[in-house]
Amino acid sequence: MLTDKRIGVLMGGTSAEREISLRSGTAIYNALKVIGYKAFAIDVGPDICNVLNREGIELAFLVLHGGYGENGSIQGMLEVLGIPYTGSGVLASALAMDKEASKKIFLYHNIPIPPFVVVTSNELLIPPLPPLVKGGKGGFDSSLIDFPLPWVVKPTAEGSSIGISIVRDKMNFRQALEAAYSHGSRVIVEKYIMGKEVHIGILNGRVLGGVEVRPSLEFYNYEAKYTAGRTEYILPPEINNKAYERAKEAAISAHTALGCKGATRVDLRVDTEGNPYVLEVNTIPGMTEMSLLPKIASLAGFDFPALIEEIIRGVIDEGQ
Repeated sequence: MLTDKRIGVLMGGTSAEREISLRSGTAIYNALKVIGYKAFAIDVGPDICNVLNREGIELAFLVLHGGYGENGSIQGMLEVLGIPYTGSGVLASALAMDKEASKKIFLYHNIPIPPFVVVTSNELLIPPLPPLVKGGKGGFDSSLIDFPLPWVVKPTAEGSSIGISIVRDKMNFRQALEAAYSHGSRVIVEKYIMGKEVHIGILNGRVLGGVEVRPSLEFYNYEAKYTAGRTEYILPPEINNKAYERAKEAAISAHTALGCKGATRVDLRVDTEGNPYVLEVNTIPGMTEMSLLPKIASLAGFDFPALIEEIIRGVIDEGQ
């Protein structure tokens, strides 16, 4: 029986998303206990291997947002230990976490994404066949970007909208770069798509549905995501059926192109003409009381405990 398995809920860690991870993990741990699972809440630290062995963990439920919890590192360790785990594997996790790598894969598969460039501390990289353009220390000539303002500036490997800015005036560009650079040496600058923000939930290879988010702030940033009352959630999204189907098709294509498994959330912008643009795939989506995947799953007929159990079943079915 599934309830006989000793399940470790791996949460916390050291990334900038630690607090959200702890909230997600606690919600999952409580749900597992309520439905009768042998669950263990584990705040991941340097002794994680010893903890897993000591507790006799037979399956790891990963709720580590960002950092080594979402970039394939913890997944690789679990592979070595022979412990099955929820979510995507090593390669898919690493690709999804690196926005530059995932965008290049989306381009290869003709999955629609916003125009973008990748900026490092002294050069500008323009896809898909990028020339290397030298710039000054910590900056470059922004006129080299060949798409109009506004721009979205964000780190290549962070979640929860950490380090993200919307630049509407080039005078603010350097400040946005500095904010993003505080979270890594590479930064994505992409065209801001006017329209609606839509998130599509995927569970075990099938689309669950979607939600439209309408933040009261400038965009769906960290505060809007995790402060009650800051965002309005529209289920299903208020877009026409054709646009909704396009969004779902783009989302499952992105999920598949990266090789993802289990539960993912694909973030998109849908422009005023109904065209979807994939922003990123989240391989370990938030599972707090305000998170989007549980809202989407609820509309599809899964309450929170049922969603958690279905994620576990996906791991067990895959191993059979």
